[in-house]
Amino acid sequence: MTTTTVPAPTPARRRRWAPGIAAGAALVTALAASTAAQAAPTPDVDPRHPDFGPNVTIFGPDTPQDEIEATLDALHARQVDAEMSTDRYGVYFLPGSYGSVADPLQFNVGYYTEVAGLGAQPGDVEIDGAIEVYNRCLGDDANPNCIALVNFWRTLANLRLTTDGAGQDGCRASANFWAVSQAVSMRRLDVEGFVSLMDYCTAGPQYASGGFIADSRFDTAPLNGSQQQWLTRNSEMPSWSNAVWNQVFSGVVGAPDDSAFPDPPYTTLDETPVSREKPYLFVDDAGRYNVRVPAARTATRGVSWADGLTPGRTVPITDFFVAKPSDSVATINNALSRGKNLLLTPGVYDVAQTIKVKRADTVVLGMGHATLTAVGGAVPLEVADVPGAIVAGVSIDAGDVESPALLRVGKAHGNNHRSDAANPVTLSDVYFRVGGPHVGKVDVALEINADDVLVDHTWVWRGDHGVEGFTEGVNGDTDRWRTNTGRNGVVVNGDRVTATGLFVEHFQENNTVWNGEDGTVVLYQNELPYDPPTQADWTQPDGTLGWEGYKVADDVRRHALYGAGVYVFNQNNPSIVTENGFSVPDAPGVRLHHVMTVNLSAGTVRHVVNGVGDQVDDTNTGTPSFVVDYPAP
Repeated sequence: MTTTTVPAPTPARRRRWAPGIAAGAALVTALAASTAAQAAPTPDVDPRHPDFGPNVTIFGPDTPQDEIEATLDALHARQVDAEMSTDRYGVYFLPGSYGSVADPLQFNVGYYTEVAGLGAQPGDVEIDGAIEVYNRCLGDDANPNCIALVNFWRTLANLRLTTDGAGQDGCRASANFWAVSQAVSMRRLDVEGFVSLMDYCTAGPQYASGGFIADSRFDTAPLNGSQQQWLTRNSEMPSWSNAVWNQVFSGVVGAPDDSAFPDPPYTTLDETPVSREKPYLFVDDAGRYNVRVPAARTATRGVSWADGLTPGRTVPITDFFVAKPSDSVATINNALSRGKNLLLTPGVYDVAQTIKVKRADTVVLGMGHATLTAVGGAVPLEVADVPGAIVAGVSIDAGDVESPALLRVGKAHGNNHRSDAANPVTLSDVYFRVGGPHVGKVDVALEINADDVLVDHTWVWRGDHGVEGFTEGVNGDTDRWRTNTGRNGVVVNGDRVTATGLFVEHFQENNTVWNGEDGTVVLYQNELPYDPPTQADWTQPDGTLGWEGYKVADDVRRHALYGAGVYVFNQNNPSIVTENGFSVPDAPGVRLHHVMTVNLSAGTVRHVVNGVGDQVDDTNTGTPSFVVDYPAP
């Protein structure tokens, strides 16, 4: 068993919805990036006792439960309000049983925290108790404003949970609450008992804007509650409880029928067209650490582990370079060039020179929401057009000098001929941020130039709030518009790119631009930017009012989109108008299925797609305009 000391909670200051950066020692260590530096040889990794750094805690079944609870309670107290902090943590459980009917193990999960089992199968780690996220109440006694809308950046994975709220008050004991929004994933879970994705125990309004479940099994139907949108992929459950605007199911045994769309607004695909489960750490029977790398599959349904170990390959930890924030990019690139995979331990890495993944089947796996921050306009991460490269569990932040991109897959304007549809480049739980804890500037956050790429859950966020100190405009939005700049969130130039769970928000032109052929997206969620100061700032060069939240290029002939929403909240200037939420070419092979727009309280979108669909504005706030199919059958 390895444990780390969790620092005591520190006070936080608040701004808008969000708390400020927690006081206390920062965990950031600058990542020197001199191209002239001579990279030192990478050290050997102890397969039974790898050094994951000070922000990883590993519990064993012999750890006293009061020690586990005290450690996790202290960590949660530190992270519960740390939305804009630089702290990152990983919490892992070795195979075995934790908690019991007599004494359930109960704890909450805060910002930038990953909780996962270290078994080869979810059932190898069994927890009897509760692993929860509650609403945050961000107002005062008169208006408590209890919401989950900013419950971002946390992970729960690879364990069996028997929910048990014994000892909590009556409402809290009624469910295991997982009230979250974007950049939060539940993967490889085997759950016995009731899970609610809404925290109905606090005062209102209890809003939530999630979220993502994959490769998980539930014996009781989860309660969607107030979740505005949600994607459940390749899972099993008896049924689903309800919907708000956009609930999507792909390859889910027990998914609801969607024939009555939009009442309720369900979208159901019997099979997931392309899938690959996220790589995960596990400890084998000899006590050695490994990473299981699942294989890519097509036309899948249900969990990957129903008949045993998830199909794929096992990579020993000794084949990884275990990086710390103090390691230089030269050292990291040297390790990658020598055939190592890359494990990024929790922390914030300042990256002034691109980390380059050039070799087929390379795995880049982040622990505890490890974060790469661009320095000096660098592109923090580039993945070559090679089969099977995987980036998972990594967050990437823009810096205060504009970067052309934060993650680039394949060479811009290159000849992409090395892709492999059977072994796609895969991005799993990769998150992007422009602004928030500091000023951020980027042209395109995620640029995909290669063919046959799979994006399995991403949140690409130009921050609508933060602690940068902006003052001009509503909540500083005019300053934000001029300072935290980002043209597009996602630009796809490659062919046969698939995205399952594409969340893109607040960019200053089209949030997503799809130029490649044969693209497929299963669940798209977008909020248009809150902060344009004037209509002129939000008008295209040809005079079109506003930029569509999702644009498929005019020359594309084949594209499929399932379950998508564009939301508007022009709080800085409610008079602003956007003509269309979506723009696509009128081609027989371009099909949109179950798309909508909605006004959150300010601004106007005249049509859903290409002049079709009713207007949403302040006369119908919260009531979506739906289009079942475009073009109509």
